[in-house]
Amino acid sequence: MTNGPPTMAKEPAKAWQVVFAGTVINLCLGCLYAWSVWVKYLTDEKLMTAQGWVPLTAEQASNPASLCILIFALLMIPGGRIQDKYGPKIAASIGGLAIGLGLLLAGAMKSYTGILLGFGVLGGIGMGVGYAAPTPAALKWFGPHKRGLIAGLVVSGYGFAAFYVAPLAKWLITQYSMSTSFYVLGVMYLVVILAAAQVLAWPPDDYKPPTPPQTAEESAKKAATQTSYDWSAGEVLKTWQFYALVAMFCINTQAGLLLIGHAAKMIKSVMAAGYLLVSWGAIFNSAGRIGTGIISDKIGRKNALILNYVAAALVMFLFPTLLQMKVIPLLFLAAAIGFWGYGGGLSLFPSFTADFYGPKNLGFNYGLVFIGWGLGAFMPKLAGRIYDKYHSYDNAFYIAGVLLIIGILLALITRRPKYSNL
Repeated sequence: MTNGPPTMAKEPAKAWQVVFAGTVINLCLGCLYAWSVWVKYLTDEKLMTAQGWVPLTAEQASNPASLCILIFALLMIPGGRIQDKYGPKIAASIGGLAIGLGLLLAGAMKSYTGILLGFGVLGGIGMGVGYAAPTPAALKWFGPHKRGLIAGLVVSGYGFAAFYVAPLAKWLITQYSMSTSFYVLGVMYLVVILAAAQVLAWPPDDYKPPTPPQTAEESAKKAATQTSYDWSAGEVLKTWQFYALVAMFCINTQAGLLLIGHAAKMIKSVMAAGYLLVSWGAIFNSAGRIGTGIISDKIGRKNALILNYVAAALVMFLFPTLLQMKVIPLLFLAAAIGFWGYGGGLSLFPSFTADFYGPKNLGFNYGLVFIGWGLGAFMPKLAGRIYDKYHSYDNAFYIAGVLLIIGILLALITRRPKYSNL
């Protein structure tokens, strides 16, 4: 037995197959991020009446997404339990069936109630159970030094989904019908998710993730940010850091969901093709997950989170002025920064959870932390109400900016918990 540092080894091909399959699954589940395109057309009185639908208010059109987000967050907990107990293949398959059938139901009912049930309830169940599977499964194949990168790659699919869903949904709605947009995506997701789910798998029980060689100083520095103990859910709930992670996740989420939920409508007075901003945002939502994950592996999760918070807060406070100026390049630049910061949180918080509480019970523990993402769903609904009353999103942006500043302060004081026989 040698005293030197271990040598770097490559992960097996199966590890990267799991990453790829997880990314594909999230490319389907991420249709939520294109919901602002549906908001735009569901509130179009002339188009909806012609297609046999009853037009909705901005708040009503936002409610299916808000309900979906809430159920998504709540179902991440049992979804994580299913993943931890029965494996990622089962969890992802349940998710694919739920969202696929839900979209078909929404199209068939052709009503506000149908969208609430199909997209809001069944879509939320599908996303919650399905999303709980890929990231924990993929992270088990890789060492702590790649957690940010791998989490970022897997969840990047969810962020990038709007890139193709936004123009596809717009085309299907305007060229065919609102119902057709739900039918096409429903069938597509049933086929793709169920196929990709069969690739997901855990590593063998005796598998040891490859680790890079490190000096004693580097090892000590890493040990200060990562636990060597696998915390149970009950133990996690006894730490104040858990509630800090939930709060920080909520703060990160609410600002991003403000843009995601209303991007197409808020830019309507500037340019008619609002779906282009949604697709543009999807690129940076996805890139932010990978980029922030890589950065966090280099400079630490906390520093990466604060960096994103600062940038996003500046954007929130500037957006009302930029909308008045109607300078499209500046609006797209601000949206890119906002979407990057939001997407980055989706790679940071599973990594935070693994660093703080260990990888073994990550499915369930991250499901608990993910409650913070669900709590951020208040913002799309609040923004819709603010717009209905003031015909402006300005106050929603200012509220989001203030909350991000609070998030910076909270991040500064949050440290990894130390296990001491709680």
